[in-house]
Amino acid sequence: MPDSATKTLIIIPTYNEAGNIEATIRRVHAVVPGAHILVVDDQSPDGTGQIVGRLAAVDSRIFVLHRSKKSGLGDAYLAGFAWALARAYELIGEFDADGSHPADALPELIAAFDRPGVRPWVVIGSRWISGGSVVNWPKSREFLSRAGNTYAKLMLGLPVNDATAGFRIYSATALRAMDLSSVSSKGYCFQIDLTLRVFDAAGRIVEFPIEFREREIGESKMSRGIVLEAMGRVTIWGLQRSLRRLVTRRSSAPRTAP
Repeated sequence: MPDSATKTLIIIPTYNEAGNIEATIRRVHAVVPGAHILVVDDQSPDGTGQIVGRLAAVDSRIFVLHRSKKSGLGDAYLAGFAWALARAYELIGEFDADGSHPADALPELIAAFDRPGVRPWVVIGSRWISGGSVVNWPKSREFLSRAGNTYAKLMLGLPVNDATAGFRIYSATALRAMDLSSVSSKGYCFQIDLTLRVFDAAGRIVEFPIEFREREIGESKMSRGIVLEAMGRVTIWGLQRSLRRLVTRRSSAPRTAP
């Protein structure tokens, strides 16, 4: 069980990140040396899991969870969340291995949980609020991200500008309040799914501006299937919510006597 100095766990999902993972871990520990890191590796053929295993053997702050196959970002994070909650961590973060997330923003995201009167369930490192930005992204990718987030915001009524962001920290309270066993989202839609669950549970969501950088080593995991999953699920969720609101209004409308 972690003590107060190590109440934070940063989860880093990996698949073929051998060229990035050591530097990523160093950057995280340079700014939050007391945090623990859990790498969830999906049997990377490039040996990412073995690299982390060697690091974990000499650093008690590093752990690796070896999974038998690649089964999506959502499944990797769910496995990491279960691991974290079983070990009583209080704050559980999501962080990419590819260098796109600014590690130096981690202390401020973590500090948000200690601010009087804030008490967030999730703090999101946001690209699309004032002060946020992206570096070295093609305009097509920026358009796709902005459009996807705008669509999710309008369809779901989310008060969030970057619901697809993968740089975030949850409180253990938030994760325990959600029925994580019912989450089936695989790709980046997973981030929208959990954001929506926090919102529906009336948990507080805080967005913090970050500078997001395109990876320099390795290949992006974004694919057409991931985009289609997100669009399809958001559309279905939005229609379901609209139908529920319609049924609620009709059932609560006053009835006139015949």
